[in-house]
Amino acid sequence: MQDLHIYLPGFLIGYGIFLVAMLSPGPNILTIIGTSMSVGRSAGMALAFGTAIGSFGWALLSIAGLTAVIATHAWAFIAIKIVGGLYLLWLAYKSFLSASKHQDMTIKALEGKASHMRYFWRGFTVQMTNPKAAIFWVAMMSVAFKDGAPIPVMLLFGGGVFILSFVLHQLYAIAFSTNVMVKGYTMARRPLQAILGTFFTFAGFKLLLSRT
Repeated sequence: MQDLHIYLPGFLIGYGIFLVAMLSPGPNILTIIGTSMSVGRSAGMALAFGTAIGSFGWALLSIAGLTAVIATHAWAFIAIKIVGGLYLLWLAYKSFLSASKHQDMTIKALEGKASHMRYFWRGFTVQMTNPKAAIFWVAMMSVAFKDGAPIPVMLLFGGGVFILSFVLHQLYAIAFSTNVMVKGYTMARRPLQAILGTFFTFAGFKLLLSRT
């Protein structure tokens, strides 16, 4: 861990990708928003907590999977890098497509009233059964680390992303419990999505063209 500074640039890139992805709401975040608005802030926060725990679960699985595959097959890192880069370019395409549309934000809540614990498990289950989450984590880990990064460093990175995930999902649940925030985001959505698309394009090409 004394060489942690070597991996700090990768940390910053990985955290940047995660933050940008959080600014482009997907189905999970939109469900949190809808639940906060229609059911209540506390239900949305419970759902957000389950989603954050699910994100950390994918982080652990990604770390274990990347380490095992790379250790077994020398060509695996190149394959993972290509898949990760192409997925980031796909996110860029989706962002630019969203920016070109006048309306792109469909908010929905989970149906039916339930206890906060049930909302937590719903958020966790939805996140863990989302195959796109797995691909995103592989892409992010591929950008963040060079081949041979030790497991403690990866775990430290995963822990940092969990903290970011927890805080940001909770902020979505709290802030979007009012219609004012929804209207504000809707007004700024198109230029924001264009900026996100540019960032994902840069990250995707950077990963594909990197030599390590």
